[in-house]
Amino acid sequence: MSIIRSSDIGSYLYCRRAWWYHKQGLESENKAELAAGTELHQKHGRRVLASMLNRTVGLILLTIALIMLVAYCTARIV
Repeated sequence: MSIIRSSDIGSYLYCRRAWWYHKQGLESENKAELAAGTELHQKHGRRVLASMLNRTVGLILLTIALIMLVAYCTARIV
């Protein structure tokens, strides 16, 4: 009895035929498309990371601006 891994379950749920081919030891014929898809996902991941970084920097700058505004208004009142 072979060991069933979580990646096997994910592959089976995604495409039963591809899972079966893989278990039979057959290689995929569309390697170029798979490579292009992998590259696309990597680019998307980098864009998501960059947008998260931009959002974090924006929130930090907004917080600094609000602290400075509160400090300025407090100094004007006192």
